[in-house]
Amino acid sequence: MMDIKQTPYFSGEILKRNSQGKFEFQDYPDFLPNLSPKEMFEQGCFGGTYWRPIFSGVLEEHLSNCHLEFENYFQGISSEYLSNKKFNRKINKYQVKSGTSLEFWESKGWIHPMDPYGWVQWYCNFFSGRRCEDDERQIKRWCNFAGPKGRFRRQLISKIIRNNSNFDDFTISPVIRQGLHQWAYCLTENDFENDKLERWKKFI
Repeated sequence: MMDIKQTPYFSGEILKRNSQGKFEFQDYPDFLPNLSPKEMFEQGCFGGTYWRPIFSGVLEEHLSNCHLEFENYFQGISSEYLSNKKFNRKINKYQVKSGTSLEFWESKGWIHPMDPYGWVQWYCNFFSGRRCEDDERQIKRWCNFAGPKGRFRRQLISKIIRNNSNFDDFTISPVIRQGLHQWAYCLTENDFENDKLERWKKFI
């Protein structure tokens, strides 16, 4: 059975935003997303379909309305942005499709029965204060995709540098940007400049 610990909702001891706009978690200092669950869905992700009714292959049952558990996050957000049955890329922040299907993630063994909708469901729970044995795995996945050495973030920065452009030139790699957004991260000028500096130091 999964070991679960629940901390107070939005506990000041666990959740705070630093001067760079990133959320800091005392128990996992390497996990530094800069989008809250509410911001992700307000700005648009997963074509509005993330919380749609699904058949969970890991639980072998039909699920729906699971987002209602997090109604404090999603107050004021249209159901069109949360539980649409049909994907609409225009809802997404960058108006492109990014990512694969739930079925694909299940086939890879990436979905834990505790969070049958996937990583974002885990993030909503973690952000609320839940702690469980799956946290390290999920945070490692975030670091590999969106952390300072994460491949999505590094790919995006490389493309911006090659095009001699700016961190907020959204014409460059909107698909990667949308993917990062769905991992609770948006590239900032500070992160972009720090990465460029680290690359430059390697050639000194």
